[in-house]
Amino acid sequence: MRFEHPNLLWLLLVIPPALGLFFWWAERARQRLLTQFVEARLLSQLTVGISPARRKVRLALLILAVAFLVITLARPQRGFDLQEVEQRGLDIVVAVDTSKSMLATDITPNRLARAKLAVQELMQKAGTDRMGLVAFAGDAFLACPLTIDNTAFQQSLQALDVNSIPQGGTALAAAIDTALTAFKEKDHYKVLVLFTDGEDNDEGALEAAKKAADAGLKIFTIGIGSAEGDLIRVTDANGNSDYVRDPQGNVVKSKLNEPLLQQIAGTAGGFYLPLRGADTINTLYERGLEPLPKSEGKEKLVRRYHEQFKWPLASAVLLLLAEIFLPERKREKKVSSDDLTLPKEGEKRSSVSGMAGALIAFALLGLAGNTSASPADALRDYKSGNYTNAFQEYERLAQVLTNDLRLIFNAGTAAYRGTNFDEAVKAFTLVAAAPDLKLQQQAYYNLGNTQYRMGAAAKDLDGLQATWETAIKSYERAATLNTNDVDAAFNLAFTKNSVEQIKAFREAMRRARADADAAVRQRNYHRAVEIMDALMKNQIAAKQFEEFTKKLKDIDAIATPHQP
Repeated sequence: MRFEHPNLLWLLLVIPPALGLFFWWAERARQRLLTQFVEARLLSQLTVGISPARRKVRLALLILAVAFLVITLARPQRGFDLQEVEQRGLDIVVAVDTSKSMLATDITPNRLARAKLAVQELMQKAGTDRMGLVAFAGDAFLACPLTIDNTAFQQSLQALDVNSIPQGGTALAAAIDTALTAFKEKDHYKVLVLFTDGEDNDEGALEAAKKAADAGLKIFTIGIGSAEGDLIRVTDANGNSDYVRDPQGNVVKSKLNEPLLQQIAGTAGGFYLPLRGADTINTLYERGLEPLPKSEGKEKLVRRYHEQFKWPLASAVLLLLAEIFLPERKREKKVSSDDLTLPKEGEKRSSVSGMAGALIAFALLGLAGNTSASPADALRDYKSGNYTNAFQEYERLAQVLTNDLRLIFNAGTAAYRGTNFDEAVKAFTLVAAAPDLKLQQQAYYNLGNTQYRMGAAAKDLDGLQATWETAIKSYERAATLNTNDVDAAFNLAFTKNSVEQIKAFREAMRRARADADAAVRQRNYHRAVEIMDALMKNQIAAKQFEEFTKKLKDIDAIATPHQP
């Protein structure tokens, strides 16, 4: 197994850990923001159904997918085939100066590094052209024969440094002669691109260029460096840094020898370009190389690696799909509302509709065996009318499965049926904060029903009116959450009308009491008793005015003796 771009694998040490730290920080920040708005004790109830384990699995899938994408970009390869490749193009040999003068930093980062970058750019422009590589200093050797295998050429290029050739100096003639030997096919057009600072030590470069031109070699020279030059700093094996010096101990300053490079290029039919700016290689190829005639031929033993990127890419896609389709919420069965609609005028609705059983069955379908409390027993008790036992069973289940508000809803339903209205109000009030809007709407609806029943059992008119006004608010919330709930709309209107009747009755009682008080002031006690007797026929009024009416009757009995 090899990678076309192995340097990209270093990203595996950066990106996945960075993503993990980011997700960890984001989760802590999310929890901190939630606790600013919601009490900690309510978080588990408001996030009912959300599985922290599933959130962690989704994040892990995402991180793994990113890791596989990085591997994909690195282009994994396994094995290769040796192929005969037909090609039409030029035969280009690139000669790179590796002498110590190429360590001068008059161009960034230094001459040799800049030359290697330029050669790599030329390789990318060459396309189907065959390329070879010659390294030279005091001597020269063929580092890579002519090939269209860019990988092999690039590996040879990256291996070049100032220690590639032990012999110091700059032998341009040796570089030209070595390049000439790289061309095997006599009928192919031959091109040499020379990257150097032009400091020649053997003074035979022009003769070698003339000899190469006679053999059909065209030479283009690329000047590396500046005319002002720069000192050459080198580092020895012990890490000590110093400047290059001549035999007399003087510091050597290396300068670009442009006149010599221009003469070499002119002698061999090419031209000279200084390596400055970003367009030098484009100019070289478009003006010098591209117009030259292309040759056709075959090259054997070209390595074609078998690409394996499809496997990590497919793995990344599958992981991303799994992350998309894996929900954070646990799968929940559909929850139906327990139908607790108030009686409509002129009809009596069934106290438990068919939806009540559906609610409990769906809410507890997947819970059997997960707890010591028995959903089946709770449902059986509920259906048989044993609402107290059903309520207790649902409460035990809710204490075990603390994140499932449906159990609390069912407990409230059982409490309502058992006329345990206080527990029903507690349960429905808690479920009214559920993130599931449908369950929240049903909780508000049943809460309104419970409050209406509690009001009907009030001992005085003030308690009745106050409780029914609270029920109106619950019905309004239920009707807002589900505008299609006709039962909620009916109960809302029904309760509002009942409150208006209470207000009218209060006014009637006020007037009756005022009339009775007026009769008392006129000492017409018998009339006052008649007024209060008529008012006492209402059960609620009877409780409120029972003592007052009894006193009136006692006074009337004294003031109006019985006639025999």
